[in-house]
Amino acid sequence: MLAGLIFATEDADDRVGVLAATLPFGGLTLIEFQARLLVAAGATHIILVVARMTPELLGAISRIGRRGVSVDAVRSAGEVLEKLHPLARVLVVADGVVTTSEVVQAIAAAPHDTLLVTDQMDSHYERVGANVAWAGLALLDCKRIAEVAALPRDYDFQSTLLRVAAQAAADQVRLDAHMAPGHTIERSTQALAARGNGTVAALVARPARWAERYLLSPLIRLILPPLMTRGVGTITVLAGGIAVALGAWLTIFIGHPAVGMALTYLAVGVTGVAAALAWVRDEGSVARIAEHLTPAIVAGAALLVGYGADRPAGLILATTLIIIAALLERVAGSAHARRLWASPVAYPLLMLPLLALGQPLFALGLAALYAVVTLAVAIEGFLEKP
Repeated sequence: MLAGLIFATEDADDRVGVLAATLPFGGLTLIEFQARLLVAAGATHIILVVARMTPELLGAISRIGRRGVSVDAVRSAGEVLEKLHPLARVLVVADGVVTTSEVVQAIAAAPHDTLLVTDQMDSHYERVGANVAWAGLALLDCKRIAEVAALPRDYDFQSTLLRVAAQAAADQVRLDAHMAPGHTIERSTQALAARGNGTVAALVARPARWAERYLLSPLIRLILPPLMTRGVGTITVLAGGIAVALGAWLTIFIGHPAVGMALTYLAVGVTGVAAALAWVRDEGSVARIAEHLTPAIVAGAALLVGYGADRPAGLILATTLIIIAALLERVAGSAHARRLWASPVAYPLLMLPLLALGQPLFALGLAALYAVVTLAVAIEGFLEKP
């Protein structure tokens, strides 16, 4: 069992009376970002060590709890010990740590007590040796918390826990060159704002299927930071995607299927951005609506292409494509998707060249064939499982 222990006791460097952990960070607060990394690494219980409760911290705790983990706020090592499972491994995050999921998961996978260390001697880093400082992450056994709880309560919890771990000869993993650019300890409002949007955008999942992975995800990572910087609303972006989709459908209906399909792909991109923005902001219902809009937009475009082609062949092909694609999405939700599999994002791209050549039936037929082949491969994968 893995538990996360996040320290939120220090004030911001440039905002008196404001906890650094509650400073804005890429549309979230810093402590929410840290909790997301812990949950992604497998933590099922998050414990926050706080100096005081503030309205911002209470809101962050509520939002963290929506991610399906239990959350507790405590003030001392003894209270942490009361909340922890006796067999838990504890992933410790120092106050103000900004890092990446790769670094957190590497520490979480360590077999023994481990400290992440660095040669950098920043004022926020605590030394654990003559030329080595703690980089703010550690994986420790629950008994280290018990050892700190046995000491006088007026000792600084974070520093004392570090000393106890170091004295117990915890393994030291050095922060290497490729990890260092994304890792720091920061308590400045401006510095966190500068780092936050790009760092959070990098958390957007990299889907397995090629169209989403290589075309849609890079677009989302490019557009998310400026949207978050300007505070653009998720509903606004979603409404923009719907408006573009309606324009695409109208364009196809009046006899310009190639232009309409290009607009369809643009609409899919905008709704994908809206889904990612909603995910970042923990707007679950909006994220689900945006995710379901993508196949609906593509299905509507395919039906209109079929309606404008030779009837009834065009409508039959379009309906066949939609049914097979829906079955494939149902299967793909329960299977390990592969890189070359078809997807709602891929169909407009596949049809666009043939529509530009004035061949709507061939465009629909090719997309349907792609979906059929992918569905067959997915079913074979199920049959091969023991």
